Amino acid sequence: MAFGRTSLGSSAAGGGRATGAGGQRPLSDINVTPLVDVMLVLLVIFIITAPLMASSIKLDLPQTDAGQPNDTPKFVGVSVDAAGKVFFNDQPVTDEQLAERLQQAAADSKDTEVQLRADQTVPYGRVVALMGIANKAGLSRIGFVTEADAATQPR
Repeated sequence: MAFGRTSLGSSAAGGGRATGAGGQRPLSDINVTPLVDVMLVLLVIFIITAPLMASSIKLDLPQTDAGQPNDTPKFVGVSVDAAGKVFFNDQPVTDEQLAERLQQAAADSKDTEVQLRADQTVPYGRVVALMGIANKAGLSRIGFVTEADAATQPR
């Protein structure tokens, strides 16, 4: 097997074992075939996806001010403390005043959300009554605000 270098030396000298001073050095050439394969695959992927990155159709789109993506959602806060006292945006109100203010908020925007904060000792019936007042005013989006449990908070 004298066809070229081997990784352990010449097969003719010493039966395939690397010899001391007179043997050949191990083969240390890098096999570049897998590297070339990977580079060609990446080149093909980039050639295919590059035209998709930029839209090639030039359009003059119409302008509108309806539904701008930077419109911030509107909300009002309704709170009930442990004594059952109702607050609208942190101001104490009666149920009648709450209904009026919620109707005003609904007149401004039907998408206004009611963020309901209720003390955990407030009876369920009182919370449902406040939800009914908001619904009669025309506001159907109601969110319940809670606090995260101390055991589940990240440290």
